[in-house]
Amino acid sequence: MITIWGRANSVNVQKVLWCCDELVLPYERIDAGLHFGRNNEPDYLAMNPTGKIPTLVDGDFVLWESNSILRYLVLEYGPSSLLYPHEPKLRASIDRWLDWTLTTLQPAERPVFWALVRTPAAERDTVKLAADINSVAVLWRQLDTHLQGRFFLEGEKFTLADIVIGAYAKRWFGLDGVERPPLPNLERWYSRIATRSGFKKYIDFPLT
Repeated sequence: MITIWGRANSVNVQKVLWCCDELVLPYERIDAGLHFGRNNEPDYLAMNPTGKIPTLVDGDFVLWESNSILRYLVLEYGPSSLLYPHEPKLRASIDRWLDWTLTTLQPAERPVFWALVRTPAAERDTVKLAADINSVAVLWRQLDTHLQGRFFLEGEKFTLADIVIGAYAKRWFGLDGVERPPLPNLERWYSRIATRSGFKKYIDFPLT
């Protein structure tokens, strides 16, 4: 059985669990990170020297970095799955979104999430927060433009790109105290992916 180390309210753990649901893949999850600890203990660091979550253990194979885990799961357990198709151009387009999420969306989104969800109101820098929200809104506008005329991020088929960005979209639409610009294409796409079993099981919860 696959073991996934990481707490259930981590966005990077959530997208791995969602992928497992899409692949109908059983697993065991072990809490780690934040108040659960364990990720800084020697046994964990021996598996994952970064001390981050998630970490996947599959027999004697250990893998960290959530997007790498997603690719591995599909290649190993769903080689015919449309989540990560073999066609090179389509696969490259999916990889582009996975990379964009890590290099562009996550660094911009993280300060907003931490300020509104994990920082007491009295301790927030409201000027910085407003600027950070505007920066994230710019990125979601880019997604809204891309999604015009598209059912999913890469056309008509649901892929890993939708899982990864969908997990972060929950953090955008689920935040209180944010004045969001109208993003009709993004909203339609979000409503569509929110009907999927994995989203309902692992993503659609109050942000903590």
